[in-house]
Amino acid sequence: MSFAENTTVAVERSISEIVTLVKRAGASQIGQMDEEAFYAIQFTLGDRMIRFRLPWPKLDSVPTHNGRNQALTRQQRLDKLEQVKRSKARALLLVIKAKLESVESGIETLEQAFLANVVLHGGQTVYDRIAEPIALEYQTGRPTVAGLLAGPSA
Repeated sequence: MSFAENTTVAVERSISEIVTLVKRAGASQIGQMDEEAFYAIQFTLGDRMIRFRLPWPKLDSVPTHNGRNQALTRQQRLDKLEQVKRSKARALLLVIKAKLESVESGIETLEQAFLANVVLHGGQTVYDRIAEPIALEYQTGRPTVAGLLAGPSA
């Protein structure tokens, strides 16, 4: 069961709420991109550029039959696709709201809460830069990046 799977809130309203939320938190330089494959929002908060990229599902990921094995029409599948998008947009709002609350409550610093989404000089996020080396380190059991997750040397 996914978050807000039955929401009727339009994607555009959720996005508007996200923009309002980050503005209220002091964000500037807010930019958005909405394409068929994804939605992205980028903003500056504190002295960090932060980006969230939300992949949109494709029509071919929507089942062609319902639970009673009855074929779904193209329109029914498109309606289901829009429902998934609405749910994902609400979930993104929840994620950003939770991170901001964590910072405001003193649980984490801004950088701790948003670290994976911080945009680096070359345009990659921290996650983009370190996800593969971390996965490789777990596979091999050896550090793959100098100092990344390495314990103290004796």
